[in-house]
Amino acid sequence: MRAKEGARDALDSLFARTRDDVARFIARRVDPSWVEDLTQETFSRALRGLDHYAGRAPVRAWLFSVARHTVADRYRAQSRIPRHEAVDGWAEEGVCAHQGRFDEYLALLSLLEGLPEDRRTAFVLTQIQGMPYAEAARAIGTPVGTVRSRVARGRRDLARMLRQAA
Repeated sequence: MRAKEGARDALDSLFARTRDDVARFIARRVDPSWVEDLTQETFSRALRGLDHYAGRAPVRAWLFSVARHTVADRYRAQSRIPRHEAVDGWAEEGVCAHQGRFDEYLALLSLLEGLPEDRRTAFVLTQIQGMPYAEAARAIGTPVGTVRSRVARGRRDLARMLRQAA
C-alpha cells in the first residue's frame, strides 16, 4: 500500500520481492524468448495501474493477474500476424522466372479468378504483393479486420478449389 501511495523505496522493494515469482509464472505459459519482455511489460502495466489496486487480494495474486492479461494480450497480438511459409522456387522475380513453375503460375491465376472480387483483391494485395494489412485496408477503403477476414475466406476458398481439382 505504501508503493501505491508513491513511496519509491516501497515500489522498489515490491518489484524486487515479486519479480522472480512473476517471471516464473510467465515462463510456464510462454516461449522462453518472451519471458523477459513480458515480465517487464507486466511491471510496467502494474505501475500504471497501481492506483487501482484495492488491496483485497495479496499483491502477488494481483501481479499474477496482470501477468496473465499481459500474456493473453501477447498471444492475441501474435495471432493477428499473418504467417507466411516459404515455397521453394517462388522468389521476388516472379514464378515465371523459374523453369517448370510456369504451369503453377497459370494454375494460381486460374484459381484466383475463381475468387469473388473482394476476396481476390485482399488476397493478392496482402499475400502475393506483400502489402501490410493496414496498408491494404487503406487502399481498398475498408477496415483492417475486413481485409483479414477476406484473406482468410480467400485462403479457405482456394484450399477448397485445390481439393476439388485434385
